[in-house]
Amino acid sequence: MRRIYNSVLAAAMIAGMTAAIPGGARAADTKVESKDVPPEEIIAKFAAKEAEFAKARENYTYRQTVRILELDEAGGTRGKHEMVSDIIFSADSKRTEKVVRAPVSTLKNLLLTPEDEQDLRNVQPFVLTTTEIPLYDVRYLGRQKADEIPCYLFAVKPKKMEPGKRYFEGQIWVDDRDLQIVKTYGKGVGIIKKGSDNQFPRFETYREQIDKKYWFPTYTRADDTLHFQNGPQRIRMTVKYEDYKRFEGKSTIKFGEVLEEGKDQKPEPPKK
Repeated sequence: MRRIYNSVLAAAMIAGMTAAIPGGARAADTKVESKDVPPEEIIAKFAAKEAEFAKARENYTYRQTVRILELDEAGGTRGKHEMVSDIIFSADSKRTEKVVRAPVSTLKNLLLTPEDEQDLRNVQPFVLTTTEIPLYDVRYLGRQKADEIPCYLFAVKPKKMEPGKRYFEGQIWVDDRDLQIVKTYGKGVGIIKKGSDNQFPRFETYREQIDKKYWFPTYTRADDTLHFQNGPQRIRMTVKYEDYKRFEGKSTIKFGEVLEEGKDQKPEPPKK
């Protein structure tokens, strides 16, 4: 995010609602023995499960509700930027985003940047698959519960950053049964243009188990002070991902042979 000093902003991009941190039931029959398992083996297994989850999520529709609040020195709301959108499939089965509600922004000091948009889409609902593992240093920190769920805890940071790309840096909690990420805490990082006063908040993202199999992101929150060159600015942000539904697509079932239009059917032979 960049700091600005006028009240004229682009159309609203982000929306949300404050909500309680969700929990979620765990699958009962997917226990993976973890005693004396090398961290490298755990990483390889959860990366493979994350890849499976990422592919599955591409077949789900959901509603995304995001809100960012700009707070004054006393902690009161000075401005708000929000958007509600549905992630759906078009008539030709292509995934698309439909804006449901986007009121005019009332932020006074902040301007959302393309990097913020990338973080919203890819970094805050962070997924670490087999493909992404080589891009990160992943260090095992031990065991720790996340919302009463026994987990493996890892520190994650990018090995090398390329211009134009955004990365996650922080910690991830991996369920010791399902071997999927259930919580992340950190921030989006990347190469910023020299002289750009662009700051990014630390956030937490929680997941819930959907359809008793995959852990999908359902809630992100950030309450942080961004230290700009011209002074600090406290923000509060929430993102909700809800109403997940699997997209089945449309199929046409034909019984028997299809007759060409205009051609007569051959009469059935008389019954004896």
